[in-house]
Amino acid sequence: MNRRDLLKLGPLALAAAASRPASSQMVMLPGATPDQSAQAAQSDQSAQPSTIGSDITLRIAPVTVELAPDRILSTIGYNGTSPGPVLRMKEGKPVSVNVINSTDTPEFVHWHGFLIPTDVDGVEEENTPAVPPHGSRRYQFTPTPSGSRWYHSHAMAMADLHKGTYTGQFGFAYVEPAADPGNYDQELFLALRDWEPFFTTQMVDMDEDNDPNAPQPERPAVLNTAPNGLEVTSTTYSINDKALGAGEPIRVSAGQRVLFHFLNASAIENRRISLGGHKFQVIALDGNPVPNPALVEALFLGAGERICAIVEMNNPGNWILGEPTDLIRNAGLGVLVEYASQHKQPQWIKPASLLWDYTFFGRAPKPDSVSASDDPVAPAQNIDMIFEKVPGGGAGKFNTFLVNGKSYPNANDGFVLHQGQRYRLTFRNRTDDAHPLHLHRHLWELVDINGKLTSGVIKDTVVVPLYGRAAVEFTANQPGLALFHCHIQAHMDYGFKALFRYA
Repeated sequence: MNRRDLLKLGPLALAAAASRPASSQMVMLPGATPDQSAQAAQSDQSAQPSTIGSDITLRIAPVTVELAPDRILSTIGYNGTSPGPVLRMKEGKPVSVNVINSTDTPEFVHWHGFLIPTDVDGVEEENTPAVPPHGSRRYQFTPTPSGSRWYHSHAMAMADLHKGTYTGQFGFAYVEPAADPGNYDQELFLALRDWEPFFTTQMVDMDEDNDPNAPQPERPAVLNTAPNGLEVTSTTYSINDKALGAGEPIRVSAGQRVLFHFLNASAIENRRISLGGHKFQVIALDGNPVPNPALVEALFLGAGERICAIVEMNNPGNWILGEPTDLIRNAGLGVLVEYASQHKQPQWIKPASLLWDYTFFGRAPKPDSVSASDDPVAPAQNIDMIFEKVPGGGAGKFNTFLVNGKSYPNANDGFVLHQGQRYRLTFRNRTDDAHPLHLHRHLWELVDINGKLTSGVIKDTVVVPLYGRAAVEFTANQPGLALFHCHIQAHMDYGFKALFRYA
């Protein structure tokens, strides 16, 4: 049975049911004022006490998630739900998060996209203390930068599909900027999610949906034809905690501007999303404002990436927001968008173009002597990073991944940073997967994607296309250890990571 056979699930009945995706309670911190519609983004299933004050409490414990009335699953979540509560913080205002671990195994809560010290980053490789089983630990930090961030488990999973990001331990963290004009009428936090992972020896990546004409500058002259090893896949999907056809719809009115905060919370794959009859104006990538807020028909999010986009509600009717691949959308990755006073059958319109290009949202490349902040700096020092896959052979073995010829923990040679120095990381992807790459505790600027130059696109996670090449630049200004890895859990677990150190 191949990937597409596994996904041949019939469409869910849509006429009598719809999907309301923002299912987690919202936790407010002092000084953070929610938009009136942000409150409307809470689910009627999450009427649980919110934590108010300078402290936040997160409890890690077993939860049940009702994707649909006939599809209820068990996992590990935060505060009794999955996704966990939307944590709204104020940029620059210190917070204290008390994490209580009610499970039998050590846990780590990683604050993805935050510029914070190693002892609270929530990563074992950086020597962050674990939250002990049936114990607690307090994370204290000053949230920065502003924008859409998230938090999730950073525990290793290896062959245990009930650990790490395979579980329901994830949630949005939104850092309110000091000044936010709030030029929108409704705000929604939507996490794209797959559930119930399982092993397969079949190639499971949906990268064939990429641009067939995309260059492949790192494609090896001779491909490795060894049998593929075990990979992880899923056939169960949702937006937040509801599959398409369950729950409440997103309700809008004609003329509204809706701000969507999207997150790909998958541990397994990169994802696309589109909304029939509408376009997205992308205003931020990974929470960071883009220089050129361009319009696109479909979004592409690598695992761990976030996109903030405005949609003008100017096409009354009932529409489906979902994954453009029919098999995946019909298996749950979708939600209804319902205009007021409209009683039409929900419509799905496939986007005319799935093309996604980071450079759409950037500006012209800058001279080598200018940094992302337009301050003169020394030319960036280049660090080449070559990624390869070693097939596991299909005999109960996993594929392993190499960074510069070595798997972690051996893949650490040469990754020494000097405070204040600017670096260029050149990613050479010699595998048949598109890898979402993340560097902890730093933001980087995309400068090159498959030979196309750009500037001004600031991110913490970048997808390098299959057999593709990308380059990012950053200034070493966060002393301490910094973990680099692919954000697909199995890739990270089986070698695809490295540790940067400061001299």
